[in-house]
Amino acid sequence: MRICVVGTGYVGLVSGACFAEIGHDCICVDLDVSKVERINRGEAPIHEAGLADLLARHAGARLRATTDLAAAVRDSDLTFIAVGTPFDGQRIDLSQVIQAARAIGAALRDKRDYHAVIVKSTVVPGTTDDVVRPELEHASRKRAGVDFGVGMNPEFLTEGVAVRDFMQPDRLVLGGIDERTIRLQRAVYAPFAATPVLETNNKTAEMIKYASNAVLATLISYSNEIANLCSALGGVDVADVMRGVHLARYFTTRLPDGARIPAGITSFLWAGCGYGGSCLPKDTQALAAHGAAHGAPMPLLEAVIETNRRQPARMIALLQRHFPCLAGLRISVLGVAFKEDTDDVRDSPALPIVRALLQHGARVTAYDPVARVNGQRLLPPEVTWVEELEQALAADAVLLLTRWRQFERLPALLAARADPPLVVDGRRMLAPASVPRYDGIGR
Repeated sequence: MRICVVGTGYVGLVSGACFAEIGHDCICVDLDVSKVERINRGEAPIHEAGLADLLARHAGARLRATTDLAAAVRDSDLTFIAVGTPFDGQRIDLSQVIQAARAIGAALRDKRDYHAVIVKSTVVPGTTDDVVRPELEHASRKRAGVDFGVGMNPEFLTEGVAVRDFMQPDRLVLGGIDERTIRLQRAVYAPFAATPVLETNNKTAEMIKYASNAVLATLISYSNEIANLCSALGGVDVADVMRGVHLARYFTTRLPDGARIPAGITSFLWAGCGYGGSCLPKDTQALAAHGAAHGAPMPLLEAVIETNRRQPARMIALLQRHFPCLAGLRISVLGVAFKEDTDDVRDSPALPIVRALLQHGARVTAYDPVARVNGQRLLPPEVTWVEELEQALAADAVLLLTRWRQFERLPALLAARADPPLVVDGRRMLAPASVPRYDGIGR
C-alpha cells in the first residue's frame, strides 16, 4: 500500500520505517527541512535501536521524506497523523494535530480516490471524531464516511525498543468511523496475521491508549510507595519485596518446558527515582485533567502523578544521609536519559535531581553514553560533562539515574579504587554488596 505519515518524531519515523520494512511504500512528511534531508540520506535523526538499519535499507526506495504534505497525501492510500500533543498543564495542545488535519483536508479536496486519515498521535477520547473529523470535512469540502475515512490507531511503542515493538506487536487496535476505514487499516497490518486485533470506534481506541499508559505509571508509583515505606521501616529491602511479588503466578509466564519466568509487566513493578519521557508524565496528567473536565475526578491517578513528582527528591534525601551538607561536594550523575537505550531526556528524573544538587551547592558532573547532547540543552551550564564512565567516578558520590547496561561495570571499576565514591542507586540496578559503599531507593 501507499502510506503517508505526517510527523517524523519517535512514533512517526519509526512507524514509517517499519511500514517500509513490511513492504509498503511510505512517505514521511515534516516541516523540518534538515530532518527530511537526513532521512532521505538514510540517516537516523534520533537514537533508536534498529532504526538506522531500516533507514539505510529503505531510504530512497520504499521510504522517502518530504516537506510537501499535499503531494504526499495525493500519492497515498491513507495518511497517519503522528505529530506531537504536548500537555500545557490544563489540556493537551492539539495545534499540531489541527494544523495537520487542515492541510490533509485541503489535499483531499482534489483527490478522487477514497482516502483514510488515521490519527496515531495520542489524543484524549473524542478528539478524532470531534476535532479532527470536522477539520478534515471543512478543509476538504467533503463528507467523512462517504468521501474519505477517519480512524484512530494508537501506538504502543516503547522508546529504546520501538522498532522491536512495531515489528513484534502484542496487539493492534483499529478504530474507525466505518468498515471501509477499518478495512484499509487491516490491509496495512496484514503481515501481522498472528497478532490479536481489536476493532472499535475512535473514542474507545483513544481511551485504550491512555488506559494502557496510566496502568504502567500506576505500577511504577505503587512500587515507589512500597519502596518509601521499606526505607522508613528499616530492615527490609524493596528489591527483595518486589522479587517476591514477581513470583506470583499473576506475574509469571510459563515456558514450553514448564519453567516460569517473570512477565514483562514486572519491569514496571520495580522501585526507582521516578518515571519520565514523552508519554507517561504527559498522558497521566492529560487523562486526569480530562476526567476532571468531564465531572469524573481521578484521585487514584492524581496520587500516581504526585508520588512520581516527589520521587526524585528521594535521591537527594538518600545522599544527605551520608553527606548532610552538599555544598562543594563532587557529585557525578550517571545517566540523564529518562530510560536506557534512548537519547530522550524529556521529563527525565535526572533533570530535577541535577537542579536540586546545584541549588545545594554541589559540583555536578554528568555522564550519559547517548543523551549528552539533549541533556546539555536542558541542564544548566554549570554541569560538567565527561566522555567516559571512568571519568565520572572521580567523585565523592555517584547517583545512578538511568539503567544503562554500561553501568553494570561499576562494581569492577570501583573495586580497584582506594577511596571509592558512595553509589546511590536510583534504579536498584546493582547488588548492594557489589560496591564498597552503597545506598539505594527502598533500603
